[in-house]
Amino acid sequence: MNSPHLALLTIDMQNDVLRHIVPTGKAIVPAMRRALQACRASQIPVIHCLRLHRADGVDVEKFRVERFRNEPFLVRDTEGAQVIPELEVRSDEYLVGKARFSAFFQSDLQMILTRLGVSSLVICGVQTPNCVRCTVTDAIAYDYDVILLEDAIAAATPEVHKANLYDMEHMGAKIISVDSLVAILKGRDS
Repeated sequence: MNSPHLALLTIDMQNDVLRHIVPTGKAIVPAMRRALQACRASQIPVIHCLRLHRADGVDVEKFRVERFRNEPFLVRDTEGAQVIPELEVRSDEYLVGKARFSAFFQSDLQMILTRLGVSSLVICGVQTPNCVRCTVTDAIAYDYDVILLEDAIAAATPEVHKANLYDMEHMGAKIISVDSLVAILKGRDS
């Protein structure tokens, strides 16, 4: 965690996600805001990873095609695909589009992290068993140190959240609270 080569990843904190897919994610917004503010104050790069689909749904997972046909979601360049207003993206932050669970899969995330010299990732967002977990699994495979903000990640139920955090911790991720991150960053900046 003392690495100067740290970045914060936010996962899928988008209007459509919090309205229709993971409404429980609304509860973590205050914690995410604190994490964002702390990272911004410490000049840590922030990367917003966003689920984005084409209007015709050609890039939607097979198991979601029917749902997408009935009610398109996370369509590029729509209000539903935008980051929620409470987590407003700044001009010096990065947006990474993805069409699958992992933020690494067929995206430019790895290129950005390499160029920034990042070796440690702090991850928050939704949803614990899907996009968060797949991103964490790939990050570990790429030899990143991974820190999960347990109170800034959400799942459909507390039980699913807790079980997945347990698994990811045993894969090598470090689990901390937003308060712990803030304290560590304040100590680092002193």
